[in-house]
Amino acid sequence: MAEQFTKGGQECWFHDRGHWGGYFHTYDHFQVGSPNEQLRQVHVFLPRDYEVSQEAYPVIYMNDGHTAFFPGEPYNKTWNMAGILTRLYLSNQIRKVIVVAICPINRDYEYTHAPVWGKEWGGLEHYASYVAKDVKGFVDANYRTLSDPYNSMVLGSSHGGLAAFFTATRHPDKFRLVAALSPSFWVGIDSTIDSSVLELSGNFFGSLEYSALLLEGSNTLRDPNTRLKIYLDWGLIREGGFHNSFIEERATARGREMRDLLMRDFGYRENEDLFIVEDPIGQHIEESWFGRMENVLRIFF
Repeated sequence: MAEQFTKGGQECWFHDRGHWGGYFHTYDHFQVGSPNEQLRQVHVFLPRDYEVSQEAYPVIYMNDGHTAFFPGEPYNKTWNMAGILTRLYLSNQIRKVIVVAICPINRDYEYTHAPVWGKEWGGLEHYASYVAKDVKGFVDANYRTLSDPYNSMVLGSSHGGLAAFFTATRHPDKFRLVAALSPSFWVGIDSTIDSSVLELSGNFFGSLEYSALLLEGSNTLRDPNTRLKIYLDWGLIREGGFHNSFIEERATARGREMRDLLMRDFGYRENEDLFIVEDPIGQHIEESWFGRMENVLRIFF
């Protein structure tokens, strides 16, 4: 059953898929901020008792919202976040949260800040600002949220993980929690030439230390007053095609480099404010990210 209503000037659909953990508000033509912003779809997953409680909730802002709860393109796969949250709630392992799943319009462009061979790129700075100011502003104004940055998380995988890390380092006044699964930290370094003609290993094309990602985010990472709580992971399977042999290999190499830089240059401590997982059976697919999400949510909530 679906019911249409208006919230904060935006047309919205209430729909309940029978998950014990909650139900949905879906905005099919979401437009906040500048009138020039393109319409996009946004799913808001609310705890089952949201309407009858007086509680305010932490909020997870999730990139790749089209696969967060429902099967989506390009592989018709999903993280099944509603099922994950239901299991964790029923076993009292985490407190209840609101999840805001933001669907991309032009994923390659929105989730990259630097050149990627053969792809559109360069929209991440605008997208990060849009999420931090416009989307978060709308959610905090129209839902009962714990709006402070210590209860606001940005999360994603692959390019979405890169976008999550970028957003948090640029907007620590909005987000102090970030989870980047199999993040594309290699974008802008290992992405500027055609990967199909290369055999990559190590950090052949330069260091993250001097990349735009870290140079522009270093003030946030260095300042104890804007310190982030960070989760990073990657998988170790290299068979099964390009996504594992190149993309996840690069996620692993650059993820390890980021871990070392965060600990050496910025004073992060593993299992205190930096959490690292190397998944021995992890691949660059939604099933692997789904399999690691319960641990992510237990760490933060």
